[in-house]
Amino acid sequence: MLDLKSKVALVTGASRGIGKSIATVLANAGAHVVCVSRNESDVQAVADSLPSASAAACDVSSSEEFTNLINLVVKEHGQIDILVNNAGITRDGLIMRMKDDDWNMVLDINLKGAFNGIKAVTRTMMKQKSGRIINISSVVGLTGNAGQANYAASKAGLIGLTKSTAKELSSRGITVNCIAPGYIATDMTAELSDAVKEDLKNQIPLGWIGNPEDIAHMALFLASDKAGYITGQTIAVDGGIVMT
Repeated sequence: MLDLKSKVALVTGASRGIGKSIATVLANAGAHVVCVSRNESDVQAVADSLPSASAAACDVSSSEEFTNLINLVVKEHGQIDILVNNAGITRDGLIMRMKDDDWNMVLDINLKGAFNGIKAVTRTMMKQKSGRIINISSVVGLTGNAGQANYAASKAGLIGLTKSTAKELSSRGITVNCIAPGYIATDMTAELSDAVKEDLKNQIPLGWIGNPEDIAHMALFLASDKAGYITGQTIAVDGGIVMT
């Protein structure tokens, strides 16, 4: 089993779905996990269910809020070893009808939020000469998707951000990697009709929709010492939809 004992991790968007699963898997591997959402009440129940965890509120699109949160975590725990930038939203629509607010909100949370988090942890991780930063992108960031220009742009931007920061931070023992989930069973996919779900399955070479745990287990590996020689990579966990 991969061991994260004595590690401190922070996971954004941890109230449900992929983020909740990542927080759970990291905590079960021994890390203390700071579960983050816009509202603390949304993640308190998640934190309470884990062996060692705490809940915190943060608007990740605010550089000041994210920096203050990281400073608080370091003050309380003396370190921060793992950052998982998972928080994300969708505001779908054809680009000819897309409102500026829908574009800005998605980019602010999905992309700027990750930038804010990386910037906030960098100084501490550089002093530690160690750290794991994991960004949750999407296969849509690799392929694009009609009606999701804002979302696809934000997720593609995460891939570029991952590569750039990996090059900047690698000399200090910090790895930066990206996971690109495919179709995953979350609250969002639960709302789809059976016909749409069947169509999605037909697009997946392995033939089934993934689970949040599939992403969480990859995050655990990338957060562990076993992945110390991996950085700047985007790993698609998608049942084979994207093959390069």
